[in-house]
Amino acid sequence: MPNREQTRALIVATARRYGVNPKLALAIGWQESGWNQRAVSSTNAVGTMQVMPSSGVWAGELDGRKVDLYKTEDNIRAGVVILRFLTTHASSMDQAIAGYYQGLGGVQSRGMYPDTKAYVRAVKAHMSRY
Repeated sequence: MPNREQTRALIVATARRYGVNPKLALAIGWQESGWNQRAVSSTNAVGTMQVMPSSGVWAGELDGRKVDLYKTEDNIRAGVVILRFLTTHASSMDQAIAGYYQGLGGVQSRGMYPDTKAYVRAVKAHMSRY
């Protein structure tokens, strides 16, 4: 399993390959897991990018290949593919970040919940550090 610096480099390389702002991908990964591939949430989100299994399947379909969320490279790729979708379909960066946390459809139909607003602020603060 990659160490933290290797994980950081993998996030940056994957983001660049998929045309996603590396600062955004780094910030999401840090907010979600502290770049910890072993992290599994109480809702069963997995790995560095804390991707839900159903979202991992969807990311694999978007990218045209299967995803194993327990493999660091695949987990990061899934998260970055989701971010690429969000940044191209959301009306703003804040909405894209919120969509990663709350789901884009929910954000668009109901707005951001208070915890989602806090998540967006935290991710943007992390982005300013990278």
